[in-house]
Amino acid sequence: MSGALAGRTAIVTGAASGIGLGITRRLIADGAAVFAAARSKDDIERLCEQAQIAGVFAGDLHQPGVADDLTAAAVETLGHVDVLINNAGGGVIRPTLEHTEETLRATVDNNLWTTIYCVRAVLPHMISRGQGRLVNIGADSVRSGLADHAMYNAAKGGVHAMVTGIAREFAGAGITANTVAPCYVRTPELADLLESGDAPAHLMRVVEEATAIVPMGRPGDPAEIAAAVAFLAGEDSRFITGQTIYVNGGSSMG
Repeated sequence: MSGALAGRTAIVTGAASGIGLGITRRLIADGAAVFAAARSKDDIERLCEQAQIAGVFAGDLHQPGVADDLTAAAVETLGHVDVLINNAGGGVIRPTLEHTEETLRATVDNNLWTTIYCVRAVLPHMISRGQGRLVNIGADSVRSGLADHAMYNAAKGGVHAMVTGIAREFAGAGITANTVAPCYVRTPELADLLESGDAPAHLMRVVEEATAIVPMGRPGDPAEIAAAVAFLAGEDSRFITGQTIYVNGGSSMG
């Protein structure tokens, strides 16, 4: 297959919907072989109906050892892994003092621990090959201070911060590490919820604010996030590492 990523292999976590599905489709369109990870077998089945996947894995990546199993399965299927896209996440968005122990742990587990485990699992393989691309999906809200996102930002902020250390530590091994930080993205799933009339009032308020602070006057699209990820996964980004690229329509600048 021809394309900017022809011959490259990638793991995409959280690949079954939203931004993850957009990334998966873009990488495949650019010629990459994608090994897709999602939380459940139902998610995997739905994904396989929508994209030509090279391999699949279902599991909770915030659990110790599961990311190691994912990496082993991907290497066995693909032969090697060039790129890891840490997209799996999903936080509980609510005012700080309305969080419970359960929602706090879910937010940190799903975003930060999942990313940490996946990075640590794939690094030895990339080091052995002398090359690799790590791309984390962060959040523009870490910088913009979006309403009700403080605890989510605590988790995603850790994802942002990890990249600089990983980038410096493993640059000599031929590995780059970067973050793509989207603003509010109108995924098909979120659009369906908003249009159903069943969305909670606090979610509607957050969505309205998230859109209002974007100078371009609209939320992002999964394909726009995927384009930035595809660039960082390819050869043209070989001298870019330790960076956060904000795909946000100008909602935060600097």
